[in-house]
Amino acid sequence: MTLATKSSYVDGAFVPLGSSADVLENRNPSDPGEVVERFERADQLLTERAITAARRAQPAWARSNPQQRADALDFIGTEILARREQLATLLAREEGKVLREALGEVDRAGRSFKFYAQEALRAEGEKYQSVRQDVGIDVFTQPLGVVGIIAPWNFPIAIPAWKIAPALCFGNCVVFKPAELVPSSAWALADIISRAGLPAGVFNMLIGPGRSVGDTIIRSPLVDGISFTGSEHTGRQIARLAAEGMKKVQLEMGGKNPLIVLDDADLEQAVEVALNGSFYSTGQRCTASSRVIVTEGIHDAFVARLAERTRALEVGDALQASTDIGPVVDSRQLEQNLAYVAAGLEQGAKLVCGGERIDNLAGAYFFTPALFTEVTPDMRIYREEIFGPVLSVLKVRDHDEAFAAAEDTAFGLSAGIVTTSLRHAEHFKRNSSAGMVMVNLPTAGVDYHVPFGGNGASSLGSREQGTHARQFFTRVKTTYQLA
Repeated sequence: MTLATKSSYVDGAFVPLGSSADVLENRNPSDPGEVVERFERADQLLTERAITAARRAQPAWARSNPQQRADALDFIGTEILARREQLATLLAREEGKVLREALGEVDRAGRSFKFYAQEALRAEGEKYQSVRQDVGIDVFTQPLGVVGIIAPWNFPIAIPAWKIAPALCFGNCVVFKPAELVPSSAWALADIISRAGLPAGVFNMLIGPGRSVGDTIIRSPLVDGISFTGSEHTGRQIARLAAEGMKKVQLEMGGKNPLIVLDDADLEQAVEVALNGSFYSTGQRCTASSRVIVTEGIHDAFVARLAERTRALEVGDALQASTDIGPVVDSRQLEQNLAYVAAGLEQGAKLVCGGERIDNLAGAYFFTPALFTEVTPDMRIYREEIFGPVLSVLKVRDHDEAFAAAEDTAFGLSAGIVTTSLRHAEHFKRNSSAGMVMVNLPTAGVDYHVPFGGNGASSLGSREQGTHARQFFTRVKTTYQLA
């Protein structure tokens, strides 16, 4: 069966470019010979057309009735949840996330739109008494304007949802560029949004490369803000360009998240927390715990049990119910994982288990979760974000040394501790420099209705999600009036 070639969504319609279009093939990492769907790549001209449409639509959308915005967002959330199995299967096929995790991601996307449907109706504003006689002061927010949204491949529907929903909720127009590795989930989301009753130009979606689509969005003088999730290197480039254009930026750029396991921890709980945070979603989460810092009293028992559990994980096709760990997203990520394993061995770490490509007839990108011990803090596997299921275990003497090791990073997204000590738990919650702290929970796994974000090299700008999203997607206005 010949697959139809899909196109980008611009100014209220899907816009085919015709025979001159460059075609992107979206392939299944569990079976790279399978083409999931085909897409026309947008170019600079179509991107400029989308930005112009968003700018034209912005004034009316900024003044729109909040009930109109609430109804549109609720429609989107309702359809996402109604089609959760279909959308999750699509997500698993294009990104390699196992089906049960894909279902959870789709649920989160739908709930995000539902949350902001309610947030659109929430009364907002402040009134002050002036220090001057007979002067009244009102403080309120207005939409930021046209927002460029650039999303990564590892959460192909959840991250776009938690960016697009608040942008629309607070009266902004959107120009959205998904990652080229995961266009199918983005197109399905755009298809749902296209039926939500939004005026033409309010939402636009462009499938295409960063060098043309992304760069055009970032540099355009008609774009007021950029919300980006991706690599630190790209985020820093965006920050520089945005500063030149005086644009507001919101950047989420990854992490090297620590998980501390203390001697007093429940062993089985500690192993489960580490296993989940380090290896689920194939380790392809910016919140993954890729370094576990273990005190010496529990270290040997912890490593032995974690190795046993790691070896038992089933790596395979994302759609198979028995699969624990799906494929790596593509061949480039697989080669990067293998290169880090080689670097760890070369620098003297001990590979306890995993770290190998699984040969298969389909040529799938299967990689066994890797567990390293005898790690030192100067090793690349310990310091650099790998974005794969490669875990380094650092042995330390006590709580104080563990905490110092956890803080020894330029990143600051998520951090965790496993302990039965209330004193150590409270100390960690209050003193960790990470933006999100987990106690007896995996470092990966967050709720949709509360702030998301980190510090240091992990994040720049105001927090995502929940009521805090208003800070990025709006401008504050203070008005004075003589009574």
